[in-house]
Order: sequence, then C-alpha cells, then structure tokens
Amino acid sequence: MIENRPIFTFLTHCVVLLGVLLVALPIWITFVAASHDEVRMLQSPMPMLPGPYLWDNLQKTLFGAGLSGTETAPVWRMLLNSLVMALGISLGKIAISLTSAYAIIYFKFPFRMGFFWLIFITLMLPVEVRILPTFEVIANLNLLNSYWGLTIPLIASATATFMFRQVFLTIPDEMLESARIDGAGPMRFFWDILLPLSRTNIAALFVILFIYGWNQYLWPLLITTDTDMTTIVMSIKQMLEAAEQSPQWNIIMMTAMLAMLPPIIVVITMQKLFVKGLTETDK
Repeated sequence: MIENRPIFTFLTHCVVLLGVLLVALPIWITFVAASHDEVRMLQSPMPMLPGPYLWDNLQKTLFGAGLSGTETAPVWRMLLNSLVMALGISLGKIAISLTSAYAIIYFKFPFRMGFFWLIFITLMLPVEVRILPTFEVIANLNLLNSYWGLTIPLIASATATFMFRQVFLTIPDEMLESARIDGAGPMRFFWDILLPLSRTNIAALFVILFIYGWNQYLWPLLITTDTDMTTIVMSIKQMLEAAEQSPQWNIIMMTAMLAMLPPIIVVITMQKLFVKGLTETDK
C-alpha cells in the first residue's frame, strides 16, 4: 500500500506543472508573435500577450506571398505538399507492412523467416547510407519534383512489419481454422478478421508515421528543386535564414503555427486509439 504523503503529492504536481510550462511556453510565444504586427515584434521587450493582428497575419501568410525575400510556394500549397507526403508515407507503410507480416505468418514458402530477418536488418542501416543510391534510382525514374518521389522511397518500414508480425502471432490458430471451415479464403480472412483485430495497432502506427512523414526535411530538400513542391518544414528553415535580411517574425511564427496544426489534429482525434494500440497486449 502506497502512503499518501502531502509533501510528495505537492512535489509531484510541481514537477508536472514545470514540465507543462516548459513545453507550452515556446508554443505560447509562437502564438503571441503570430498575433502582432511586424513592427511590434522588433521592439523590446517582447510581448507576452496576444495582439490584434492574428486574422490579418493568417490571411497574409496562408493566401499571400509569404515572407518577402524568399522564393517559396504559397503556404497553403506547402501545407498541401506536406499533407500529401505524410498521408502517402503513413498509409503506404501500413499497407506494405500489413501484407508483409500477413505473408510471413500465414503463408508457408521457402526462406520466409530469412526474408523477415532481411527486412529486420534494414533497421541497422542509417538513413545517410541509403540516400545516394535512393536518389539515383528516383532520378533515373524521373520522379524528382513529384509526390511519388517524395513518398515511395520512404514507405517501406521494418519496424511496422515487425509490429504487425507480433500482433498476428497473438491471434489464436483457432480463428484461422474456423475461417477455413466457413469457406473463407486468404483475402476474406485478412479483411474480415485480421484487419478488425489490428485496428488499434493501425491507428497507433498511423499517428507515429504521419508525424514522421510530416517532419521530413532532408529527403524533400534533396529531390525538390521546384518551388511548387516545397514542404512546410523546408519553408520554415528557409524563412529563418531569410529573417536576417527581412525579419518578419509575425509571418514566420504564423507559418510555424500552421505547420503544427495537422499533427496536433491527428493526435487529438486519434488519441484513444493511439493509447489503446500501444498498451493493448492481448486480443
């Protein structure tokens, strides 16, 4: 039995409150900077309360030319590029990993475990080792400056394959036998039994992989030379570099706020399934 000591409870709450402040303070400063005009953000001291220009800055950032001095696409276009890339990567990884794990567990073919371990060994290869050969393949296929080039090289996932394999191993063999008795084929068993049982795991992986795809910087930087294919993460970096000549912090911070919204929306809307998918141990 754990003793209820007020001093420990007070210290615990203080630590939690301090952690919340450390995480929330940069977000609050970003929001405040996005609600002031350009002149106020260059004055001292820095404002800590919201200003009256939030809607104006939103319109100017989202539908305007963006930050002066940078040659980037409109912010709405960059958000669209990042959204297509994040959805393509997350859905592609889940689809390939599901079918790979299904084949490894439920189909008997030579060297199937060898193929699984070959997939698993790719986790030991750092991204930098694969960049040059992957770039050469994408360039030879004429996929530079395209959504296919942004997503296809990143849709394979050994981690997701391993996770779904472990999920499928927990499913009793009696379910497979019952499906066979009922006349269900391999695809019917996959769609009607395995997918519903893996729903929470799919949701948890989708959240993680969506954020992974949304935050990609190095790969889009390498294969995109057309400004219309610029992602939002790339644009923030370019804006920070241009801020030395044109310090429009209200536009930069509004762009950062817009870049944070899609991952936050995904996490909030799928929070219950995300937590359940990570903590669920049996089916």
